[in-house]
Amino acid sequence: MELAAGVLLWGCVFGAAGAGWIGDRLGRRKALLVAAVLFTVSAIGCAIPRGLPGLSAARFAAGLAIGTASALAPMYIAEISPARLRGRLVSFNQLAIVTGILLAYFVNWKLATAGEGNWRWMFATAALPSVGLFVGLLAIPESPRWLLQKGRSAAALAVLERTVAPEEARTEIEAITRSIREESGLSFRDLLRPPLRTPLKLAVALAILCQVTGINTIIYYGSILLREQAGQSATSAIGANVLIGVINLAGTIVALFTIDRLGRRALLLGGAAGMGLALAALGFAFRLQPPPFELTVVCILAYVAFFSVSFGPGVWVYISELFPNAVRARAVSVGTVCVWVACLAVTLTFLSLVEWLTAAGAFWLYGALCVVAFLFVLVALPETKGKSLEEIEEGWKRQPVPLGRRANR
Repeated sequence: MELAAGVLLWGCVFGAAGAGWIGDRLGRRKALLVAAVLFTVSAIGCAIPRGLPGLSAARFAAGLAIGTASALAPMYIAEISPARLRGRLVSFNQLAIVTGILLAYFVNWKLATAGEGNWRWMFATAALPSVGLFVGLLAIPESPRWLLQKGRSAAALAVLERTVAPEEARTEIEAITRSIREESGLSFRDLLRPPLRTPLKLAVALAILCQVTGINTIIYYGSILLREQAGQSATSAIGANVLIGVINLAGTIVALFTIDRLGRRALLLGGAAGMGLALAALGFAFRLQPPPFELTVVCILAYVAFFSVSFGPGVWVYISELFPNAVRARAVSVGTVCVWVACLAVTLTFLSLVEWLTAAGAFWLYGALCVVAFLFVLVALPETKGKSLEEIEEGWKRQPVPLGRRANR
């Protein structure tokens, strides 16, 4: 089971690793179009194979698409959004993801009784939104910051004038142009040197913490836990997954309307605290024999709610806005690779961890990591609410020490 889930995640790692390169060369929009084609081909490929090698190859291709899109989509949105709305608009990417998860849960629940070949239909239905993604991408403009990097200032101005007033667009063009001029000569190696080393450390730490606090143990193994630990039928367990998807969606909608008002740090702090408490309670629920189904579901839903309003969208917002224009695609690619490597590590070890520590011990361990996440956000993370991408970049130049130490001054 762990290895079967791991094939997809290996594809995510490699897709995210190459996303910066393809995004810088083709542009954000064209790279996302490539990902949309991969999504469609992989969905059909997963539905038609007669053996494990064919299925594994198709799932790996799906992972490549997921990794590419997970790096470039929030970055594209960040680059095209006004500063005052950037957190909300980047969070829409997470809203789309959790909506897709919910729809997948619902479709799988409906197809669970469709007969022996139902799994083929579960995979095949993913081709429909993949085609929708491709068609939708044809209607959007290229990132204005990428256009300016390529010397296409008129096209960049035209794009910005679609999102802000003409005078504000011209002012932003000047700021971006100045930023790009100052960044000339920046290379990937500069991410390892001051002042870019600090945002890179923050992005990597956030990427890892959002995964090792356990969210994908619920997303990937939720139905198995409810079936094996709480003694539910397969249909009931998949039905509970639909409820998890509803809560995930609702929490993300809450984040949309609060992340630019309360700020990123406040949501992450509240989310880490709530996730830790929910996981502690879930561990105690699994200590009871048999674990009460209602209590187990409530704890899982509370955990998902706190995650979806905080780390779910917040991590992608931070990763997409911490870096200068010249290295943003490659830096976001690094952060996204860390997300998927951490996700892969959790996925490949979870069932073994349950066998070693029991389900209660495993979730207590994830709860302890929520405490680590809370302390990290409290001590090290800056607040970026309301700042333009160029203002955030200037902040790193002025303050070589982590901005989080001064965030509340």
